[in-house]
Amino acid sequence: MDSNRKVAVVTGAGTGIGKAAALALLKEEYRVVLVGRRAELLEKTAAESGAGPRALAVSADVGNPESVQMLFQKTKEAFGRVDLLFNNAGVNAPGIPFENLTYEQWKSVVDTNLTGMFLCAQEAFRMMKSQAPRGGRIINNGSISAHAPRPDSVPYTATKHGVTGLTKSISLDGRKYDIACGQIDIGNALTELSARIVTSVKQANGESAPEAMMDVQHVADAIVHMAGLPIDVNVQFMTIMATKMPFVGRG
Repeated sequence: MDSNRKVAVVTGAGTGIGKAAALALLKEEYRVVLVGRRAELLEKTAAESGAGPRALAVSADVGNPESVQMLFQKTKEAFGRVDLLFNNAGVNAPGIPFENLTYEQWKSVVDTNLTGMFLCAQEAFRMMKSQAPRGGRIINNGSISAHAPRPDSVPYTATKHGVTGLTKSISLDGRKYDIACGQIDIGNALTELSARIVTSVKQANGESAPEAMMDVQHVADAIVHMAGLPIDVNVQFMTIMATKMPFVGRG
């Protein structure tokens, strides 16, 4: 299908990586459903795109099954189908020692980062399976934390490792329905939330140090590339990162 006929759902589209990805997809003539909890940020992203009716802002809580069902029902009513889900919404807990983490902090991260991804992927899968033409693509935001943790990041790291298992299972189960599923693992993209890394962030040895960053537009371009492949081709896993960030090797 031509990109101007494709429909994408982008979660966490009000800020950061989600916003950059949504704007990049709209620039490529996709019809995009922008999803997040804060309607005003979604509307701002839609207005910034200049895409008019091709940009639909839907306020939803990805960790709530009824809210996710509403999201995909609105997508179907507005555009008739879904060709791409960028499963991006995520939160983190405060960087505190493992033994001080509360159940509520743990559950908040799991509900959004893992359960939220499952719920959105499941609803997208159901639509992709039954629509005509059949099929579509799901891209999960795994993060560098799907491979290696930062200090004091147990809930975030655990959920991102779980996302890798979710990606693999969807990729396998989607084959018979022409549904591709891949994962993008992002390291040190410069956004509002990651700006602190530029000046100082805790390292594995307990010291704090600045880290190299990359323009978030490179991430958006990578997502557009993954999304634009024919459905019989899949980027199963892509790692995109600032070249000099402490990841490969011992830090």
